[in-house]
Amino acid sequence: MKVLLVNGSPHKEGCTYTALQEVADTLEKNGIQTEMFWLGVDEIAGCIGCGACAKEGSCFRKDPVNEFVEKAASADGFVFGSPVHYAAASGALTAFMDRAFYSGGGNMTGKPAAAVVSCRRGGASAAFDQINKYFTINCMPVISSQYWNQVHGNNAEEVRRDEEGMQTMRTLGSNMAWILKCIEAGKEKGIGFPEREPVVRTNYIR
Repeated sequence: MKVLLVNGSPHKEGCTYTALQEVADTLEKNGIQTEMFWLGVDEIAGCIGCGACAKEGSCFRKDPVNEFVEKAASADGFVFGSPVHYAAASGALTAFMDRAFYSGGGNMTGKPAAAVVSCRRGGASAAFDQINKYFTINCMPVISSQYWNQVHGNNAEEVRRDEEGMQTMRTLGSNMAWILKCIEAGKEKGIGFPEREPVVRTNYIR
């Protein structure tokens, strides 16, 4: 089993990475493989609603989105991490998730996911709620912890001194590993993802 952890911070090994790495270390201790997927610092454009991904199977833009969607097909779980910018997820992660879920959401459906946010002081719960909404619209079990999945600090060292935040990350890793093992055990007993009805779309204006 493998979990993809997405680092949505422009700082490769900053606050967000420190939180995600604590989750990854706990997953590894529980026998779950992990891979850190850093978005980098190059521009990630937002979705333009062109519909090309529905026809071609992938986004026409050449950036990390298509690479991630391909990796998502073989992953068993996901953790999306972001710094808090104006009480929201980073612009890069927001653009990335918009396109990744629109073009490749099927590669993540039914797989557990979690959000992790890092902030200096405030806005964490709003950013946390924003990221979680991607999972709940895509039939993905949301993994919780002992508190909201957030850490506080202005740099990686300060985050490591956030004892409650780091413990929250370890609990999150343990809970993710537990759910993944429960899903695997269910599959061995013939219990798979529920069969879905054909999608019904009702517009407000007719």
